[in-house]
Amino acid sequence: MKKPTSHCQPWPLRAGVLCLLGCAATAAAVARPLETSDKSGVKPETVLYKDSDLPIEIRIDDLLRRMTIDEKVMQLNQYTLGLNNNANNIGEEVKEIPAELGSLIYFNADPALRNAVQRRAMEESRLGIPMLFGFDVIHGFRTVYPISLAQACSWNPSLVGKACAVAAQEARQSGVDWTFSPMIDVARDPRWGRVAEGYGEDPYVNGVFGVASVRGYQGRNLADSTSVAACLKHYVAYGASEAGRDYVYTEVSPQTLWDTYLLPYEMCVKAGAQTLMSSFNDISGTPSSANHYTLTEILKERWGHDGFVVSDWGAIEQLINQGHAADKKDAARRAFNAGLEMDMISHAYDRHLADLVAEGKVSQEALDEAVRRVLRVKMRLGLFEKPYTPDVPDRFLHPVSLDIAGQLAAESMVLLKNDSTLTLPIKDVKKIAVIGPLAKDKRDLLGSWLGHGHPEDVVTWYEGISNEFGDRAEIRYAQGCLLDSSDTSGFKEALDTAAWADVVVLCLGENMKWSGENASRSSIALPEIQEQLAMEVSKAGKPIVLVLSNGRPLELCRLEPLANAIVEGWQPGINGGDALAGILSGRINPSGRLAITFPYSTGQIPIYYNRRQSGRHDQGFYQDITSEPMYPFGHGLSYTTYSYGDLSATSTELSGNEKIKLSIPVTNTGDVAGDETVLWFVQDPACTITRPVKELRNFEKKRIEPGETVVYTFELNPMRDFSFVDADGNRFVEPGEFRIVVKDKTLTLNYKK
Repeated sequence: MKKPTSHCQPWPLRAGVLCLLGCAATAAAVARPLETSDKSGVKPETVLYKDSDLPIEIRIDDLLRRMTIDEKVMQLNQYTLGLNNNANNIGEEVKEIPAELGSLIYFNADPALRNAVQRRAMEESRLGIPMLFGFDVIHGFRTVYPISLAQACSWNPSLVGKACAVAAQEARQSGVDWTFSPMIDVARDPRWGRVAEGYGEDPYVNGVFGVASVRGYQGRNLADSTSVAACLKHYVAYGASEAGRDYVYTEVSPQTLWDTYLLPYEMCVKAGAQTLMSSFNDISGTPSSANHYTLTEILKERWGHDGFVVSDWGAIEQLINQGHAADKKDAARRAFNAGLEMDMISHAYDRHLADLVAEGKVSQEALDEAVRRVLRVKMRLGLFEKPYTPDVPDRFLHPVSLDIAGQLAAESMVLLKNDSTLTLPIKDVKKIAVIGPLAKDKRDLLGSWLGHGHPEDVVTWYEGISNEFGDRAEIRYAQGCLLDSSDTSGFKEALDTAAWADVVVLCLGENMKWSGENASRSSIALPEIQEQLAMEVSKAGKPIVLVLSNGRPLELCRLEPLANAIVEGWQPGINGGDALAGILSGRINPSGRLAITFPYSTGQIPIYYNRRQSGRHDQGFYQDITSEPMYPFGHGLSYTTYSYGDLSATSTELSGNEKIKLSIPVTNTGDVAGDETVLWFVQDPACTITRPVKELRNFEKKRIEPGETVVYTFELNPMRDFSFVDADGNRFVEPGEFRIVVKDKTLTLNYKK
C-alpha cells in the first residue's frame, strides 16, 4: 500500500489549457486581495465612499458606518423587474421598488427602464447606493450561442470565452450588470433537464470551461462598460439530484463532494468569479442554502472568496419545504448564519433579518460582513461612479458576434456515425429531401434559457441546407409529424419525398422546453412518433442523415440502425443552420467530441467514463442489453483520419515536485485538414482511496493539415496530476505506479517521494 504524502495546495489549471485561454480576446479578471483599510491622514467627516480614488475597503468602511440596520438589510435582498412591462404600468412598477434595494432580476433589455429605477436609488435614497441588475445570460443575450453542453463538445475554451464576452457586452449595454452563469454542475444523469446548461460529466472540463466563461464575462476590468459579474451555480452538487428530478434530495458523501463536485467551483473561484448561487438540493441532509460547511468553511475560509452568495429563486423560503426550517424567520436565520448573503425573492431577509439582529440571533458583525461583500462587488463594477446604462442602439448581432456564433456552432456539432458508405459529406447529389418536425423550426434551435434571443434571428436546418446546396441540388421538404403527437397523417408525404431524393436529411429532436429547469424526463428516448417517422422514411431505401437537435444525450438504440450517418447538432443558437450545412457538404470538417456519454438505453443511467473500478471485471453486466454506452465520452468522427504515435516522456521516474514533459505525435493521414483534440488521462491502479478507471487531466485542440504531424505536449506535475483528496478536501499524493493514457496509447510512470 502506498503511504500518503500530504499536499493541500489548490488544483491549478493545466498549462495547455492556460495557453488556450490566454489567447482569448478577453483576459482574466483575477481574484485580488482586499484593499487596505488604512485611514491615516483622512478626516472622519469626509464622505469617503463616493471617492473612487480611494481603496475600495476604505470606501466600504465609511459607507457601513453611515448605514442604518434597515439600509444594510435591504442591500441583501433581490426583487424582480421588467416582467410583462408595458407603457401603462412601468411607472407604477418603478414606484413600488424600494430605493434602498440591493438588487433586481432584470427581465427587460431596455436601458431606460433600468435607469429609471436606478435613478430612484441614486437620487431618492438617503445614501445613494446603486442597485445591481442581474439576469440569466446563459448562452448568449440577443446573439444566442449553442447551449453550454454543446459548447463543451467544441473543446475550445478560448472560443467559449469570446462568446461569453459578446454576451457580456450585449447584456451590460442593455442594463444587466450581473449574469447568473456559468453553470458548472457536474451532471451524470441526462434525465435531469439541466444537463443542457452545464459542461458535461467531467469535473475538470466543467472547471476549464467555467474559467473561460468567467474570464469572458468579467473581462480585463469588471468596471468596463462591456463586462458583467459572473455567478457560479449551483453551489453545490445540484447535478446529483436523485433520479434526475429537479429540486429533490441528493445523497453525496463527503468523499464524492470533494472528488467530483467541488473542483470546478474551486477553479472558478481562483479565477476571480465574483459571486455564487446556492443550489436547491440537500447535501446529505443539510440544504445547500443553509450549509455552513460549503458556504463558509470551504468557500470563504479555505478558498478566500471575497464576493457574495445569492440564493436561487426562493431557495431560502424553501428551507421550510425541505424540513430544515420551521418558518420563514427561522429559514432566514439558518441561511444567513450559514453564509448566504443575498435573498432572491423569498422576502425572508427584508422581513426578518433586522429582528434577528435585534434578538441576537444574527450578529451585527456578520450583517456588516455580508453587506461589505455586496458593496465590494458593486464598487468593482464601477456602479457608484457610473450607475446608469448609456443608450447604445447598435449593440446586438454585430458581424464578429455572428461569426463567433457560427464557429462555435460548427465546432460543437459531433459526427456520431458515418457508415462504411461514407454518406457524409454529401457530394454530387442532385435531390435532397429535408424531412422532420425540426427542419424548419426556429425557436427550438435557440434552446432553453434563450435570454433575449429572437426566433427570427435563427437560421434553420432547412435554410442552411438551402443556402449551401440550393445552386447545385433540388431540395424538397416534408414535416412528417409534430415533435410529439399521435398524428401520422404526414407520413405519406414524408415517404414520397424520401423516395424522390438521392439522400434524406432527417431532422429530429427535442422541444426547447423538454430540457432546462424543471424539465426532467423519465426516458431520454425521443417520442414514439418521431421514431415511427424514421421507420417510415427508411422504407424508401435511401441514405439517411439523422440530424439531432436536443439539450441532453438521447437513447438512440432504435434510431441508430436506421441512419447511415448521425450528426449531433444540439440546440445550436442562431447560426446553427449554416454550420450544419457546412458539415453536410464537407466545407467544414467536424471536430466536436462528446463531453457527456450517450447511453445505449435509459436503463443504463447513470453511465459515465470516470466510474470507480468494479470488484469483478468479468461480471456485473446487464443480462438484457449491452453494458457499454452507445457513444462514450470523447467520441466524435472526422472526415479525415489521424494516426497517433507513441507516448514519450522526458523521464519515467519522478519524485517530489519534479515535473516532466509528455509528448505524443499525431499525423493527419487523410486528404483534408482537421482539428484534432487530444485528451490526456491518468490512471492510478492502486490507491488508499480508490480512484476512477481514468481521470482527465488535460486536453488540447490543434489544426493539422493533410500529411502533417503535430506534436501535442503536456507538462505533468505529479503533486497536481497524481494527487487526490480525502473526505475533508485535504490533497495527497502517493508513491507508486501511474499510467498516462491517450487514445489507445499507454505510458507507465513511477513516482517516488
